[in-house]
Amino acid sequence: MSTLSVSDAVKSLALDLSKQPPRSPRETLGGYVVAARVLDKCRAALNGTLGEYDFDCYLDNVFFGFAGIKADDFKAFVATGASDAAVGEWIQQHAQQKDRLDVVKWNNNLRYSTVKDMDDQFQVFMEDYIEKNVPKHRSIYHVFDIFDLEEGRL
Repeated sequence: MSTLSVSDAVKSLALDLSKQPPRSPRETLGGYVVAARVLDKCRAALNGTLGEYDFDCYLDNVFFGFAGIKADDFKAFVATGASDAAVGEWIQQHAQQKDRLDVVKWNNNLRYSTVKDMDDQFQVFMEDYIEKNVPKHRSIYHVFDIFDLEEGRL
């Protein structure tokens, strides 16, 4: 269990994810897709308003792994009450992947990945998840569609 204290700034910035979804994985922060969503979930976790979402889940770790950032370090910085802009700057300063072209290619690869492009664990998880959470008769072209359909953005 985390011993991080929750600042008033975190409380004011945190979404209640039992009432609204985090940002789309398509939205960028610090130049990376997924990062804005990770931030929303991190703030909610710190604030106790995570709902049914998970912070430090598979997709979060795809971002953390590529960027070379530890989830605990990210969470500790977010706990300071940093704004979106400050978190974006922190990501840029702490990410191991700094080459713009490499980041853009990674972003595009993830934006246009299909379920079959993901690792076996993700595919198995999504087999039931899609059936349960995505509106029937809606086409899924890319992994991000799953989240945007479920959360009402598509």
